Amino acid sequence: MKKYLVVLALGLMGIGTQAMAAECPIKIGGLAPLSAPGSVTGGEAMRVAMLLAERDINAAGGVLGCEIDVVIADTEGLPEKARAMMERLITQDGVVAIGGGYHSSVGVAGKDVANDRGIPVVFAETWNDTITGDKQKYIFRIAPLSSWASGVIWKFGAQAPGVKKVVIVTENTDYGIPAAAEVEKGMGSKGISSVTFGVDIGTQDFAGIVERVKAENPDYVIVLLTGEAGYNYTQQAADAGIGPQDIMFHANQAGLESKAWWENVPDGNLAFMARIGVPETMYNESALKMAADYKSQTGKDGVESYALEAYDSIGVIAQAINEAGSTDGDAIVAALENISHEGTL
Repeated sequence: MKKYLVVLALGLMGIGTQAMAAECPIKIGGLAPLSAPGSVTGGEAMRVAMLLAERDINAAGGVLGCEIDVVIADTEGLPEKARAMMERLITQDGVVAIGGGYHSSVGVAGKDVANDRGIPVVFAETWNDTITGDKQKYIFRIAPLSSWASGVIWKFGAQAPGVKKVVIVTENTDYGIPAAAEVEKGMGSKGISSVTFGVDIGTQDFAGIVERVKAENPDYVIVLLTGEAGYNYTQQAADAGIGPQDIMFHANQAGLESKAWWENVPDGNLAFMARIGVPETMYNESALKMAADYKSQTGKDGVESYALEAYDSIGVIAQAINEAGSTDGDAIVAALENISHEGTL
């Protein structure tokens, strides 16, 4: 399936014509949350995917006659860590571009560092609209806009039978806060009342929130928690009798590929999840190969959408460098703005 990169950067002005000579290996940064309070399961999936992309690109001849080296940086899902990792990748590791990224807060906090230093970034899974909303020259995304993704969620929920009251459980982050606001606004436009409960990233004990949700007696619950938090909340809600076996329940996308999720919510027949991208039955040749390698390496039954996005973010960057004929940031941006990439999604 041919995919066109969403280009939301400013037009180029005054690009130099002198291409920079490549130094081998060509280093590309890869952002992923590999430590708490970030989503470690999401980060590990992205890490594996980005290293698979490195392997496949090098096996196909590399970039500008060089192998690439994907340098993974642990963001921990934290804004301050994101800024520090951007600085380290650029000033110490010497990367020419950066891919990956799971948490929106990482994108919001880190993008200015890269843009100020003229290093192109292709964010993989950071949904917050503002990441590309200010049209910074060096910032691109594969990830969908949060406003669009949230629209899919509330429009589906508003059509569910008998829904008059919704409870939203969200994380207090640059993803969760605007996503919940978008869902509240959308539900309200359909005459459906909503109550939102926010929790801090890294929360593991949801007993208090579960009781508050239960007291609201909602017709539909929407969970906007990422990674392990989404899994843990669902498990604890199910144990309390207000999970997806009891009530219509929009759950985290992790359940699409997680055996453990369904083992803990075996009767989750009222669970709904949103998939980014296409189901495996519609995968193209690139996605099928990546999926087979990913499953073999991780032991999972499927590939998370954010793993596919991470893989593609490195692939898009590598192709842009080849098409630019240079590792110069301005030249890479020019290639990204006109790229047509045959990726996995």
